[in-house]
Amino acid sequence: MGRPSRFAPEVRERAVRMVLEHQGEHDSQWATITSIAGKIGCSPETLRKWVRQSECDRGDRGGLTTDERQRLKDQEREIRELRRANEILRKASAYFAQAELDRRPK
Repeated sequence: MGRPSRFAPEVRERAVRMVLEHQGEHDSQWATITSIAGKIGCSPETLRKWVRQSECDRGDRGGLTTDERQRLKDQEREIRELRRANEILRKASAYFAQAELDRRPK
C-alpha cells in the first residue's frame, strides 16, 4: 500500500490546471512545470507525473487512466490473495492425505 500524498487532490488539480493554462507563456512544458512546482512546494518531477496522468485521464495521451490503474491494482491484490489461499489448501490437502496413509488399517 502506498503512502498518502502530502498534497490534497484539489491542490493537484489546481497545479495541473495552472500548467495547462500557462504553457504558452514559457518556452516548454517543462519550464512551465518547473516554475509552478516551485510555487506550490513540490518537485518538478512530481508535478510532471501529475500532468502526464491528467493527460491520460483526459485521453490526450496513451496509457492507463486513474480508474484503470486502480482496477488493475485491485485485481493484482485479489490474485495474490487467491494464490495464497490455493497454496494453503494444497498444503492442507497433502497433509491430510499423508495422515490418511499413515493411519493403521482396522
